[in-house]
Amino acid sequence: MMFWIVAAALALGASALIALALMRGRVSTAPPAAYDLEIYRVQLDGVDKDLARGVISQTEAGRLRAEVSRRILAADAQIRAYGADGGQPRRAGQVMAALLVVAVTGGTIWIYGQLGAPGYVDQPRAGRLAASDAARADRLSQAEAEDRFGPGDQSVEPPEDFAQLMVQLRAAVEARPGDLRGLALLARNEASLGNTGAARAAQEQLIAAKEGEATAADHAFLADLMITAAGGYVSAEAEASLRTALSLDPSQAEARYYLGVYFSQVDRPDAAFRTWEALLNDSPPDAVWVAPLREQIVGAADRAGINYTLPEAGSSGAAAGPTPEQVEAADDMSEEERQTFIRSMVDNLLARLGSEGGPPQDWARLVVALGVLGETERAQTILDEARLNFAGQDDATRLLDEAASRAGLEGAPQDAAPQDSAPETSEGTQ
Repeated sequence: MMFWIVAAALALGASALIALALMRGRVSTAPPAAYDLEIYRVQLDGVDKDLARGVISQTEAGRLRAEVSRRILAADAQIRAYGADGGQPRRAGQVMAALLVVAVTGGTIWIYGQLGAPGYVDQPRAGRLAASDAARADRLSQAEAEDRFGPGDQSVEPPEDFAQLMVQLRAAVEARPGDLRGLALLARNEASLGNTGAARAAQEQLIAAKEGEATAADHAFLADLMITAAGGYVSAEAEASLRTALSLDPSQAEARYYLGVYFSQVDRPDAAFRTWEALLNDSPPDAVWVAPLREQIVGAADRAGINYTLPEAGSSGAAAGPTPEQVEAADDMSEEERQTFIRSMVDNLLARLGSEGGPPQDWARLVVALGVLGETERAQTILDEARLNFAGQDDATRLLDEAASRAGLEGAPQDAAPQDSAPETSEGTQ
């Protein structure tokens, strides 16, 4: 509240000074025409002096006196007609002053409301990170999140034949609690019916039954169920499931999307943006998570102070250049087909990286593709440029080292093994 009081006082003070000048009109008590009379009298004296010196003739002096006298009469008539204010419209000045006060004060508040952050105190970087850490530490448990944000019962009434099949499936799972296929079917079908609690219980039972062999998709689906049950809130348990999924498979798309949601909720839009940008670049345009991701990524970039332009709908980084799998698939082609295929992909990727830049994954793909084409010198040049662009980013460095090894470049780490990386799981700093 103190901020608004000070801001309003400053805006009112500034507009009041300008309004006062408009209302006063002049700073002197003499009318404007009085100054004209003084000038005209000086001009008459000048005519007489010029005539005495022979600068002008008698005829010219008479003409000048007549003209100056005419102006003197006009100024005197203005003084008699309009008085001391010289005929200046006071009402118009008052109206203009009032409009100015409203425009300056109201406009200032409106612009700040659009571009500023009302209600926020000064937030230096250390303070923002500390606030984010506090938000992480204070995350609600799953039960608390469901109680506070849960959408309530969203179960649907299935067709009679499907309902009968569900009765049989539940009975079968209850009779054989270690049946992995039955548990997986039960979890998916309960979720489709809106029975999120039952679906979550079945999924947790499935993960436990796999005894450490659960996949990243299993943990990501469990996190999805928990987040859905909590109305979109990422609880502490849901975050743990997301982290587990990404530790098993850093490329797991659903976990990456929800991790970005988590970062956004703990006031780390910078980490949310990096996570979603990498996911968008790696995703096909028709992926189910692309639409909600596109709706949120621009807002995350704005909050993080990042100048970002959303790619056109229907395009994504996934099709920007040859993936390692595409390069390897080219091994089954004839040499001519293989070279033509890789060359077209490389040319497209080179053009895009040269004009727009791109994530480290695309640079790594380009290095590998050039190595397959046998253009090791060019690949080395691209690799050096990429290492310079992403200097200090450990995840990007690992990607580039792996690409160097696959391309057979000199100086590549000898122990580099192909692996996916997940820069989006790195929370980093702003």
